[in-house]
Amino acid sequence: MVANKVYVIGVGMSKFIKPRGEVDYPEFALEAAVKALNDAGVTYDAVEYAAVGYVYGDSTAGQRVLYQLGMTQIPIINVNNNCSTGSTALYQARNAVASGQVECAMALGFERMARGSLTSTFADRTNPLDHVNIVMASEVGFDPKSPPAAQIFGNAGIAYMEKYGATSRHLAQIAEKNHRHSALNPYSQFRDIYTLEQVEQSPKVFGPLTKLQCCPTSDGAGCSILASEAFISKHNLWDVAVEIVSQVMATDSPRMLSTDAIEWAGCDMTRRAAIEAYKKAGITPNDVQVIELHDCFSANELLTYDGLGLTKQGEAHTLIDSGNNTYGGKYVINPSGGLISKGHPLGATGLAQCTELVWQLRNWTGDRQVANATYALQHNVGLGGAVVITIYKKANGNATQPRVGYNPAIEARGITQEEYEKAASNIKHRASFLEAKL
Repeated sequence: MVANKVYVIGVGMSKFIKPRGEVDYPEFALEAAVKALNDAGVTYDAVEYAAVGYVYGDSTAGQRVLYQLGMTQIPIINVNNNCSTGSTALYQARNAVASGQVECAMALGFERMARGSLTSTFADRTNPLDHVNIVMASEVGFDPKSPPAAQIFGNAGIAYMEKYGATSRHLAQIAEKNHRHSALNPYSQFRDIYTLEQVEQSPKVFGPLTKLQCCPTSDGAGCSILASEAFISKHNLWDVAVEIVSQVMATDSPRMLSTDAIEWAGCDMTRRAAIEAYKKAGITPNDVQVIELHDCFSANELLTYDGLGLTKQGEAHTLIDSGNNTYGGKYVINPSGGLISKGHPLGATGLAQCTELVWQLRNWTGDRQVANATYALQHNVGLGGAVVITIYKKANGNATQPRVGYNPAIEARGITQEEYEKAASNIKHRASFLEAKL
């Protein structure tokens, strides 16, 4: 079956912040949804299907958020796929449009997190990562004092260094770059610039990984509105449309349970998805200019250079040495600051990546703009595991001026009552609990 072309016509996100509990998920998720709808210039009545991603929360939280915009009785699918949850929601929404099931769909992701390192929520049942933890413990031991995710990615980084000659300084250079990039992103949780020495000398977390090389827990939300060609033509939205030219999801291969620590981080599913994504898009890595990839730890960014085919196997550190992972080089990787500095609210991360890349392809991002951006690549991975790789292409006639009255790519604002009214369903059947909020 030939899939219909799918375009992103609206994006929006909230600021990513430290988990404080002062703002609850219905509020910041509504903010992202309203911004995305206003960016597209459509109301919630146009949305025929919604996929909503979050990891920490009770069932049907997606309905709780979207009922604030209207109880229109559309399908709302709640998604949990670990750290790739946001992109999994995007994948579901894209499939709904590509299949012809609907003409307009929403992908929304949010997270309200507890402070501190990620932990298992349910201690009374099997941990979904028990298989890789058992392999890791038998091969290199397990440190009960260090976060499990930091051990998986840290050990993968150590193995890469031992096998291919990368160094701990290369890992620190990745973190220094991403913190530097985030200084230009008003949505980032952290916007401080650190020297390489400050990154290296920050508190140790595990192995070569220091605190400034690890993503923080965060609260926040992101949203994307997807549409078909027919919908875009009908509503005259070509000026904001960015095409999703390919999208691939993959899960782990048996390599994840091998004795090779590099594979514990799910590298093989990234390789598989990348090869397929480039093939479907009809391009090679050389055609891409800007990339948002899953740098939950600096070690994972290093590993992903290989996995995405940006370098030959074992040569990821040469991309850093050459400066080809930042402005002035071949690729600009994580112009948003990445997970390390922008933050990582699990369900929102994939939609925030999409938002940044759409803004880049529209040429809206000001001082962090990647020159001549035509193709953009997104990589979002979750242990357990799943990875989604999405390739975007600049469309003709992109808007030179945002329709919301300010440039959301360079200015992070909250939403107003007027903006909410523009986005909400015109049919007066919104949940009454909203009226006390706005």
